[in-house]
Formats: sequence, C-alpha cells, structure tokens
Amino acid sequence: MALTPAIKDARVQTEAKPVAPLSDELVNAILKGRGLRGWLRAANIGRVLGLLSLYLFLDTYDVRANFTRRSADRKREEAKVRGQRAQFQEWTRELDRRFVDGSIRALRFLVFRGADGSSKKEGRLAKQAAWLRESLIDLGPTFIKIGQALGTRADLLPLAYVKELARLQDQVPAFPTTEAYARIESELGQTLQQAYAEIDAEPIAAASLGQVYRARLHSGKEVAVKVQRPNLEAILSFDIAVLSRMVQAANRFFPKANENADWEGMLREFYVTIFEEIDYVKEGRNADRFRRNFRDWKVIRVPTIYWTHTSSRVLTLEFIRGTKVVDIEALRARRISPVKVNRLLVKAYLKQLLEDGFFHADPHPGNLLVMDSGHLAFFDFGMVGRITPKLQSQMIDAFFHVVGKDVHGLGQDIINLNFLKPGVDAEMVRPVVEGLFQHYLNLKLGEVNFKELTYDLAEVVYEYPFRLPANFTYVMRALMTLEGIGIVTDPGFSFFETAKPFAKEFMLRREGKVFRELIFNKLTGRENNNGKIEWAKVWKLTKMAARMYLER
Repeated sequence: MALTPAIKDARVQTEAKPVAPLSDELVNAILKGRGLRGWLRAANIGRVLGLLSLYLFLDTYDVRANFTRRSADRKREEAKVRGQRAQFQEWTRELDRRFVDGSIRALRFLVFRGADGSSKKEGRLAKQAAWLRESLIDLGPTFIKIGQALGTRADLLPLAYVKELARLQDQVPAFPTTEAYARIESELGQTLQQAYAEIDAEPIAAASLGQVYRARLHSGKEVAVKVQRPNLEAILSFDIAVLSRMVQAANRFFPKANENADWEGMLREFYVTIFEEIDYVKEGRNADRFRRNFRDWKVIRVPTIYWTHTSSRVLTLEFIRGTKVVDIEALRARRISPVKVNRLLVKAYLKQLLEDGFFHADPHPGNLLVMDSGHLAFFDFGMVGRITPKLQSQMIDAFFHVVGKDVHGLGQDIINLNFLKPGVDAEMVRPVVEGLFQHYLNLKLGEVNFKELTYDLAEVVYEYPFRLPANFTYVMRALMTLEGIGIVTDPGFSFFETAKPFAKEFMLRREGKVFRELIFNKLTGRENNNGKIEWAKVWKLTKMAARMYLER
C-alpha cells in the first residue's frame, strides 16, 4: 500500500525532543497564572501528601524516639563530667524532650484511635494503604506513576503500603475510547479506517499514562496501538512544579527531611524519566536500542515498532501474545519452567546493568510475557535507566567484595557510591558499615533476601547518616521488582544466589576486556599515565575463572 503524505510525515517525526531541566524559572513559568482550579488541586495534593507524611512519621516514631532517648542518655553521662551547669541544661532539655514525646504519642493515639497493638496495627496499616492507593488514583497520572514507584520501595514504606500500591500496576481506570480514537486520528493525520484495517472498541490494558488497543494494519499485521491520555503534558508539568515547591519548602523548614533520601534528586530523576516516557518516539527508540543490545540472545523478544504509524503520542508495535511471568500454572501447562524463566530474567538484567549500561526500569509482570515458544518478551520501554561506565565499575567492585566476603571493601563501596549524607566524615561511620556487612556476609548468599535486608537496615539508616542516592532510585526499583517476581516463581529464590554465576561471567568478560587493552597498550607503548594494571585484581579474576571452569 502506498504511503499517504500524512503517514510519510509520521515517519519523519521520529526525532525525540530533549527534556528541559527542572529549574526554578521553569517551575515559576508553569505555576504562573494558574486559576482557582489549579490552586485547589495544589491544596488537594498537599492534603494527601501531608496526611501520608503524618501517618509515616507516627508509624515510625518509636524508632526515632528510641534513637533520641539513647542520644539523651549519652549526653547526660557526658554532662556529669562537665559539671552542674551542664547537668542542669541537660535536665531542662530532658523535660522538653518528654513534653514533645508525650504530645506526639497523644497525637498518635488520636489519629490512630488507639490502634497500636500488633493485631490492630496490621488492620490500620491496610486501611491507610487502601486510602493512599485510592487517593493517588483520584489525583491522576502523575501520582499513579509515583505510587507505582513507591510500591517497590520497602526501604521507605511499610509492607502493607508496598502490597497495596503494587495493585496500581494493572488496575488503573481507562479513559473513553472516543477520546482515544480522536487522539489517533489527530496524531496520524488520517482517519481510523485509513490507518488500520480494524481496531478493537475497548482497550486491552489501561495504565497510568495511556492505554492499549489491539488492531490490524492493512498489510494484515496484528498490532498493539498505545494511546496517550488527554492533556497529559500539562497535568504532569503542573503536578511536578507543585511537588518541586513542596520539596523546597520541606528542605527549608524541615532540613532533616532530605537526609535519609535525596528527595530533590529523586524528583529531578522522576521529572526527566516521566517526560521521556510520555514521548512515544523516545520509547520506540529505546525499544530499538534494547533489541540491538540483545540481538545475539535468541530467547529475548522485543516487539517491532511500526514507525509509519507512530508519533510522540501514539505508538504502534507488534502484537505479541504470551503468559505473565508470575502465572505459574499457565506456564507449567505450556511445559515452561517458571524457575528457568526467572533465571533468564535475572541474567538479562545483569547484562543490562553490568554490560549495556542501559536497562528497562519498569520490569513489573505486566511488562514481561513468556511466549508459547519459551521466548521472554519485554514491553513498555518508556521508563529506562542508564548507568555510566564509572558506576558500572563501582557496582562490579561491590560484587567482587560480596563474593570475596571483603567487609572492608564493601565499606569503601558504600562511600564510593555516595550512600552517605553530604558532609559526613566517612571514617566515623566505616566501623558501622563494616559491622553491618559482617553479619550478612556470614550468612550463605542463599539465605539473604534483598527486601528483608532493606527492612533490617531501616533503623540503622535512620540512626546513621545513610541515604539512597538519586541515581540508584531506578536500579533499586528494578532489583526489588525482580526479587518480587522471583519469589512468586520460585519460593526458594534468592537474588544474590541466582545472580552469582551470571554476575561472575559478565564481570570476567568486562574486566578481562579492560585488562587485555591495558596489557596491549603497555606492550605497544601506548599506555597513558592512568593505565596502571591492578595485578591483585588480575589474580582474583584468574582464580575466579579457573574455579568457574572447574565447576563446569
């Protein structure tokens, strides 16, 4: 079929637009001139986030109170050495502390209506989590997306919240099909009948930013048509501008709020990622890049993008049928091993993280299908992460130290990867870091659960100056989602144990290539001043390679 001018134009529209930085000037421009409706929405956002912050503060107050009490006990002991005046000052501070503590506990009793016992607490947390999920749906696309991200952050939220927010992955209300059809015709510059031989009247899936219809091209190819929600860019811009102002206010009036997590950094990361995600041209480019990276992996499938029927708000791609990776019974009915699928998924992610430096940042079960042929298909490349060669190298070093149970090396990794709050003396907390890892490295790797590890570290993260760097937000999201999938498909699953042989393989290949280049440059006299060969690491690699060969 000959291409119409409109379709030719659509083909040319494949140059992705850059995302403008989230600056104060941009935020001011977005918020300027907003009417009453805009400020009512801002107030509603503030109400939901304020209540959530209050619930989380009161839920975790005992951890803070215990830390404050231990700190006060220590200061009183120190005051005894300094004399009576110092003791009097500490006594008055203790009175203030007890007044504040009593007030907060009274507030908690009123807010939670006395539901603080272990049995009542579970029910209360479940109700709070359901309220949060419904509130985020009411607030719309921006907050549904934030909820999906928070649904993998067991280091920030109680487990009840994590479980409830996981429902946002595939339980989002659809928008009217008439609006979707109008968007398709507007974007492609032709009628629905000209663009597609047929298209379903109802979406087969609805997500936070768009929904998907099954269709067929005039060539006979069955395709999926992804259509963006109406007025999405304006909604996202305003919501993120409001959030930016709230984060700035929190940092100003509650400076400790930004200590345990880099909220400003995470918001900037979310802003860039979300605006890349709503540009379907970028999503198509990401899919093409991912397919190229896995061109030698016959077991991985990525749907073909039909660029003649794609624009920044409509994406047409190959329709692939399959079974969700967590549908154990359906996989077994097709004689496909869920355990093997999970191992393939872990291996594919290690390649993305340690080799490609480009990874699918949203690996929830709705974006992963197992075809009847056994191929693992990846979908939805709107949210991707990128890892610099330097960060890859640091992650590989950390894995070296895990495998070698090198506690001191892991302590240094935490410092190198910026897991400490700004301005902290790294040497003061090194013994704490090393003590933590000493416990976990004494366990077998198979006994370590990634999510449980984050729970166990919760009190330590509060008491000591640690925080999650913004550039790890999507890495953590992907790893915790993968572990959740792994536990469903294999009750005995351990991310560390499953990842170990694959990580060693990628590590040997990557580091071996670096060492070969260094040695070649030295032999040919082309090495630079930084071309120092780390012979200790070469020896470790050699031993590891020999052990892997013998284990085969």
